This record gives sequence, C-alpha cells and structure tokens, in this order.
Amino acid sequence: MNVLLVIVFAITLIYLSMTERFPIYAGLIAFQGVLLFALSFLELHAITLSTLIFVAIETLVFKVIVVPFLLFRIIDKIGEARVHDKALPGFYSLLFVTVGLLLSIVISFSLDTKPATMIYFIVAFFAVYTGMFMIISHKKIFSHLVGFLVIENSVLLLSLAIGSEMPMLINIGILLDIFVSVLILGIFVMKLKQYANELTLLKDD
Repeated sequence: MNVLLVIVFAITLIYLSMTERFPIYAGLIAFQGVLLFALSFLELHAITLSTLIFVAIETLVFKVIVVPFLLFRIIDKIGEARVHDKALPGFYSLLFVTVGLLLSIVISFSLDTKPATMIYFIVAFFAVYTGMFMIISHKKIFSHLVGFLVIENSVLLLSLAIGSEMPMLINIGILLDIFVSVLILGIFVMKLKQYANELTLLKDD
C-alpha cells in the first residue's frame, strides 16, 4: 500500500510538470497533502493519539486545506490561470522529467539505501528535481511558488524514509515542513503584492 501511494505521488509530479493551468497546480498540491497524510499514518509504527493529531493537522489541515485555499486566492488575485506562453511544451517537459526520474533512481541506488525505503528516496529526489524544473522552465511567479512547495514536500518524504520507527523524527520533519511552507507563502505573497502594485502604477500612467 505504501509503495502504491508513493508511486501515485510520483505521478502527480509528472502531471504537475506537464499541465499548464494554475488551478490544477493547486488541486495537485492538495492531493499530495492527502497522500502524505496516508503515508505518515501508515509509516508510524508506534503511533499515539497526539502524534496522529499532529500529523493530521499538518497534512490534512495545512496542506490539504490552508495551502490550496491560499493558492486559489492568489490565482484569483493575479487574474491569470495559465503558465507563460513561452513555457516548454508538455512533450519536452515530459522528456526532462523522465531524465530527472532516471537521475533520481541512479542517485538513490548510489546511496546504498535499504530496499524498503528506496522508493521514498527516489520520489523525494524526483520531487526536488521537478520543483527545480518548474522554477527554471516557467516564468510566472505562481509556478515558482508551486515549485518551491513541491520541493518542501520532499522534506516530509525523506523524514518518512529514515524515521518510520521514530515518530519524533517525523514530527521534526513536519515542523520544518510547516515552517518552510509558511516562509515560502509569505515571501511569494509579498512579491505578488509588489507586482500588483507595479501593474497598478503602470495602468495609472
């Protein structure tokens, strides 16, 4: 079951790199939050009620509700729903992402990780690659925001890979995940406000 969820997570990364609509970005980020909650729940061998509540708040409340809500609000504010016209076509994006997946596999095998956690390392590295690809290949700031959110999702995947029997390590990973998410959203919201103000001044001129 765990392997299937991780594979589905990898499929969302491929879809993210190819789609051209911002609302789909936000929906996939929410779906990734659901997958991360399921993985966290299944990987915690010594789960307690407090740990379950903590994980649920971070993944279900924060990643599935709060972050996508803010993303949809940003889409509504900027008034745009598609990536830049000069972004790479879906076919070329698929080629680059395929290369990234192969590199992630090679790197994971070179680390000599345990077979049980190999899939986590592969998809976590793949998430970092996909996020960086979105940041580099897309020009609009919203795509950059989603790219950074994808990268920080890899933090939780890595904590699951090395801390399945250590709930405290996963909790630390979750806290870092929340901190990075809030920091990223705060920075990009400020930049979007600055961008909107500049557009307003240009229109007034």
